[in-house]
Amino acid sequence: MATRLSKAEKKIAYDARLCKLLEEYSQILIVAADNVGSNQLQHIRAGLRDHSIVLMGKNTMMKRSIRLHAERTGNRDLLNLIPLLQGNVGMIFTKGDLKEVSDEVSKHKVAAPARVGLVAPIDVVVPPGNTGLDPSQTSFFQVLNIPTKINKGTVEIITPVELIKKGDRVGSSESALLSKLAIKPFSYGLIVMSVYENGSVYSPEVLDLTEDDIATKFLEAVSRVACLALSIRYPTIAAAPHFFINGYKNVLSFAVATEYSFSQADKVKEYLKDPSKFAAAAAPAAAARAAPVAAAKEEKKEEPAEESDDDMGLSLFD
Repeated sequence: MATRLSKAEKKIAYDARLCKLLEEYSQILIVAADNVGSNQLQHIRAGLRDHSIVLMGKNTMMKRSIRLHAERTGNRDLLNLIPLLQGNVGMIFTKGDLKEVSDEVSKHKVAAPARVGLVAPIDVVVPPGNTGLDPSQTSFFQVLNIPTKINKGTVEIITPVELIKKGDRVGSSESALLSKLAIKPFSYGLIVMSVYENGSVYSPEVLDLTEDDIATKFLEAVSRVACLALSIRYPTIAAAPHFFINGYKNVLSFAVATEYSFSQADKVKEYLKDPSKFAAAAAPAAAARAAPVAAAKEEKKEEPAEESDDDMGLSLFD
């Protein structure tokens, strides 16, 4: 028969396990575990078994172990985990893809009834329709100001009713009514609150970014850097093309206004002396644009016309 560990021995074993995980894994999801039962947690562990480990525990114990391990190993990045351990939270250590692990965690949600005293995570709306309750149950609806009528010997709700607002506590009447209607309005599971990766901490929303989103944000940032650099006349790689183009324009303007010239300026000066050359230069481009239009018109001309009455032989009867 296995000997039962004392409280001190359990703490030592927990500390050793947490320190080992901190050494082996560089990716950690901090998850909130409010209203998550042990049976549900077992299903989540089973779903993540191939690549991840779920570790729950008291915040004070986790903080102490992380702090001491960071001091022993000199890995100060681990201290970034300590501020994240607030409330009823746990840690998921993983070597898999963070996005896939987060999606797997979000799958394991269980419908739950509205128990008295719970803070509603969402708005609860009772839909219209037949409730299946006999007329003696109308007192519940009257207390909650829900419009009803008696239809075929049962109570029927006439219009949709917002029974509980998000953030409000569930009252005894609301809980009893939802129980009678067999409505389980809430669903609970582990919720990813923060992501720790190689010493960096960021929001789980970052995991939803695609490569296109990252490219778009990068281009927006480059554009802002270029605008700032141009406004304060500070050279940067992002602004370099604009500086070159603006410099070229300035030199070209100077050449046009003076006798100084160079090959590119000579062409511009020719256009300015003889504006008709603008039309000559624009003619090939205009012809290229007009070609598809002309081809389309030619195709319309080649289409056979609809047969007239004469073609059908009706002219014989004139």
